[in-house]
Amino acid sequence: MPQGNAPTAHGVRILLGDLCEVTAGPSGSLLDRLHDGPDGVPVISPPDLAGDHRVDSRKVRRVPQIDADRLERFAVREGDVLVVRQGALGRLALIEQAQSGWLYGSSCLRLRPLPGGILPAFLAAYLSHPPVQRAMLGQALPGTVPALNSTLLRELPVTVPAMDRQYAIVEALADVADQIRIQRQMAERLESLRPAIFRELLQGTRDTWR
Repeated sequence: MPQGNAPTAHGVRILLGDLCEVTAGPSGSLLDRLHDGPDGVPVISPPDLAGDHRVDSRKVRRVPQIDADRLERFAVREGDVLVVRQGALGRLALIEQAQSGWLYGSSCLRLRPLPGGILPAFLAAYLSHPPVQRAMLGQALPGTVPALNSTLLRELPVTVPAMDRQYAIVEALADVADQIRIQRQMAERLESLRPAIFRELLQGTRDTWR
C-alpha cells in the first residue's frame, strides 16, 4: 500500500500519483503522419472518448506501423484510463482488451493503476464523479485552451475503499450502465420508427398507435 495514506470514513485517501503511473501523450510532432486510412495503428484522441467511459473507434485515426514502433512507450493496455488533458477536460475512457496496443495522442494522459491498489473501473467511475471532476478542473492551467498538468494531477487525492467494496460499486454501476444502454437502444428504435408511423398515419393505413 502506498505511503502517506489518510484514513477516512469511506476508505483511505491516497494521492493519485501513488496509485497510478501518470504519463502524458507524445508530442504532436511525433504524430505528424496521422491519417484517416484503414492501415496502421490507431491513435486515441479526445473526440474518440465516448460518454460511457468507452473508446469510440469509428473515426479513430492511425499512424504507420513504423511510427507506432517508435512510440511503443505510449501504447495503452487493458485497464489503463485515458483522461483528456487539453481541450474537452474531464472526458475519460477505460481501455478494454480490444484497444490494447493502440497509442494515445498528445491531448491525453494515461493513468496506469499500480497492482493491488485500485480497480481500473472504480478509478474511472471515481474520476467521473461530479465533485471529483470539479476538483480536477480546478487544477487546470489557465490559458486560451485550459490544460491539466500531469504533475498537479498526481496530487489529486482519491478516496479508495476496501477492495471488496470497490468490486461491489463497480458491479452496481455496470448494472446501471447496462440499463441505460437498453433504454437508449429502445429510444433509438422508436425514433427510427417515427417516419414510418407518420407516413402510415398520413396515408390512412394505420388508425392508432399503441
